[in-house]
Amino acid sequence: MKVGLKWKVSFAIIAIVAIAGLFWKPVTDLPHTGEFLGEDNIVNSDVAWILAAAGLVLLMTPGLSFFYGGMVGKKNVISTMLQSFIALGVISILWVVVGFSLSFGESIGITINGEHYGLIGNPFSYPFFNHVGAFPHKDMASTIPFVLFALFQMKFAVITPALVTGSFAERVRFISYLLFMVLFSLLIYTPLCHMVWHPEGLLNKYFGVKDFAGGTVVHMSAGFAALAGAIVIGKRKNREHKPANIPFVLLGTGMLWFGWFGFNAGSALGANSTAALAFGTTTIASASAMITWIFFDRLNGRNVSAMGACIGAVVGLVAITPACGFVTIPESLFIGFITAIVSNSLLYWKVLKKVDDTLDVFACHGVGGIMGMILTAIFAHGENASLLHGGIGVFTHHMIALLFVSIFTFFGAILLFYLTNKMIHLRVGDRAEFEGLDISQHGESF
Repeated sequence: MKVGLKWKVSFAIIAIVAIAGLFWKPVTDLPHTGEFLGEDNIVNSDVAWILAAAGLVLLMTPGLSFFYGGMVGKKNVISTMLQSFIALGVISILWVVVGFSLSFGESIGITINGEHYGLIGNPFSYPFFNHVGAFPHKDMASTIPFVLFALFQMKFAVITPALVTGSFAERVRFISYLLFMVLFSLLIYTPLCHMVWHPEGLLNKYFGVKDFAGGTVVHMSAGFAALAGAIVIGKRKNREHKPANIPFVLLGTGMLWFGWFGFNAGSALGANSTAALAFGTTTIASASAMITWIFFDRLNGRNVSAMGACIGAVVGLVAITPACGFVTIPESLFIGFITAIVSNSLLYWKVLKKVDDTLDVFACHGVGGIMGMILTAIFAHGENASLLHGGIGVFTHHMIALLFVSIFTFFGAILLFYLTNKMIHLRVGDRAEFEGLDISQHGESF
């Protein structure tokens, strides 16, 4: 098989990165003066829980590969699963080299009324995890080693571009997807992560956006990027197919639900009461959405299906993500209920059906993220209270931020898809699409 220039260049980049890492200082370096706390500030129980939570979040990406892989046609199972799974390799390396710096490095941004607000991190703050070691950061996760915080956050960066793949499954070249994944992570995920989760971030510090575990950073960004991808890449030649393996979908849903406890409860960054609350709200929102979805399907004349139950459960998980540490368990039950109805309705909306979003990523993750952000602004308790607790300003800021994130991620992703297509053609040929990507892209079959 002839090896194209694009593969040779990609391998050369990997080799350069691997060798360059030898010239950077190890993670055990002494911390920057004044930026870190001493080792005596570490709380061992918090370390144990976040180690476990990071492992749980990592499990979500293989879970997503089963979830998506079971839904597509039999000729595209392996390619679809690999598009999710490969993010564990690509984004992990990217995160160590520069992604963590762009997300949580020293803020680069704008000044408003004498106050600085970050848009993105300085790429030279922690290159190759330089100065990311055993000492806790004073402003970010002050009871666990900074390297653990960085690795926990890495798992969020890994799964976000993997979520996008469901929208263009069965028709995209693998090497093109790899390029898009890198561009998306650097130019959309990292600035959004910095603005929402860094203490100096614009959406955090100025707008007071409440996003406990990633409703905006992960699910809205992935949902709108998925919609952009489906529009730019276009429809499949044959949109009719039977899901290849429903038990894969059930298995993937179980893995996602299990891993989501690390995703949400782990975002408390400690073994504390907030983590326990997030654990409970995550469970109940997902259960509520799952049951609501299958009953709503039946009321609309559709079968009660395993696929529907799985999609409903994931929609509930998406919706509760930004709110899980801020709301009560009864409120989480309602959040799952109402989001399932809205997402289900939009999934069958004729306008969206005109766009070939293969696995309905926008209707599930995009809409779930939007609903989560709105409902967080309505129900959230605590500091900077929400609409029902006298916080009209918080609600207004959330709606402005929602509009900004939607525009930024959707049009940013459209630009990146066009740029990727100019560099490496995105779509496979008609013959390769007919054969299926498992054979045409990977020489394997399910």
